[in-house]
Amino acid sequence: MQVDLIDHMGSDLTVVNAARVSFDKHSDELSTQDKRLIRYLADHKHWTPFAHPQLQFRIKAPVFVARQLGKHQIGLVWNEVSRRYVDAEPEAWETDLWRKRAEDKKQGSLEQGVASQGIVDYMYKDAVRHATDAYKGMIKLGVCPEQARAVLPQSVYTEWYWTGSLYAFSRVCALRLKPDAQLETREIAEKIDEHCLKAFPVSWSALSLRS
Repeated sequence: MQVDLIDHMGSDLTVVNAARVSFDKHSDELSTQDKRLIRYLADHKHWTPFAHPQLQFRIKAPVFVARQLGKHQIGLVWNEVSRRYVDAEPEAWETDLWRKRAEDKKQGSLEQGVASQGIVDYMYKDAVRHATDAYKGMIKLGVCPEQARAVLPQSVYTEWYWTGSLYAFSRVCALRLKPDAQLETREIAEKIDEHCLKAFPVSWSALSLRS
């Protein structure tokens, strides 16, 4: 899985100036007082100044991860590779560990793997191979990609552009970095978190409650 920061607009100073415009004030350099203001804004849920900075990512992940993340809509826009038009050979996600099912449905899975890792891995790869072969065979026989894609598994990789405000991505990470979030989805959120912290160190630290 991959998360690339394609572009971003603004800086920590953008947040400061968006807040200070209420008093017709403007900062040219980020001061200690400005950093305190950012923390104050985050602590007191004054979110609008954090909606002015923007980030654009290109993300590669399996469909089952993309569909979880796609539930986040507010303050974000999404454009994805479409297999209605694209018929390149599918690439499927693989894992090193097939996790046990958790008794708590909200948790989803446990950290330890099932006993029969080899058997499960064979079953999975065999199913993916058959689905991929069927897809390629249907395309070869002239079936349109928008129908042939129906045979592909949710583990096939997709890619999309995801653009939105700093605040919107903070809401994504607040949910998807929690321990009960699916591990694979959490991996994408961790990469987004790293990029946001690098681009907006003061604001992101305040939003994510880093000390």
